[in-house]
Amino acid sequence: MATDPGIFDVIYSTRAMRRLKPDPVPEDLLLRLIDAAHQAPSGSNAQNGRWLVVRDPEQKQRIAALNKEAVLVYAGPAGTRAPAMPHQDPAKRERQRAAVLWQADNLHEVPAIVFACLELGAGRGDSFMAGAGAGGSIWPGVQNLLLAARALGLGAAPTTLGLRDRAAIKAILNLPETIEPFCLIPVGYPQGRFGPVTRRPVEEVMRWDRWSDL
Repeated sequence: MATDPGIFDVIYSTRAMRRLKPDPVPEDLLLRLIDAAHQAPSGSNAQNGRWLVVRDPEQKQRIAALNKEAVLVYAGPAGTRAPAMPHQDPAKRERQRAAVLWQADNLHEVPAIVFACLELGAGRGDSFMAGAGAGGSIWPGVQNLLLAARALGLGAAPTTLGLRDRAAIKAILNLPETIEPFCLIPVGYPQGRFGPVTRRPVEEVMRWDRWSDL
């Protein structure tokens, strides 16, 4: 009998899966993802994370069109995306860009698009989104969702590009003024395979006690 992967196995193999199959994801699995996301901590235990799962083909078409516009501005031929990173092989970075563009072309066929949102107090939208604490109560839930997806054999990767025209996306989703989207997460069965992620050595990204000696 297959056993669930351990938490560290999940953490170290949760890749950003952008190429997803169009095969439907059972509703009970989507509910498990959202329930896992809902277990994450939130500021003052407000539990104000809100999750919208889009499966309707017409809705997905409209979302995909907005997302593609933003993706081309970022990752298209004349896009603003940095062509190289000091810690990333150029060929691998180009494969990543190709996956982003593939997702933009095929987002409407992904079985489910999850929107991670926060319910805010009246009048807090713009000021809160620009504040230092913006999103602190939703991103832990997003990570829970990603880890749960990996444990269930589902692919997922969060993106904020599709929220570039925030007013348009809120209109499509019919979100109240007090609910703000922070990212969208396409979910489906991956075309590729899970495996170890490539990260810089931990010694390069941490210090003990203070950043440097005086």
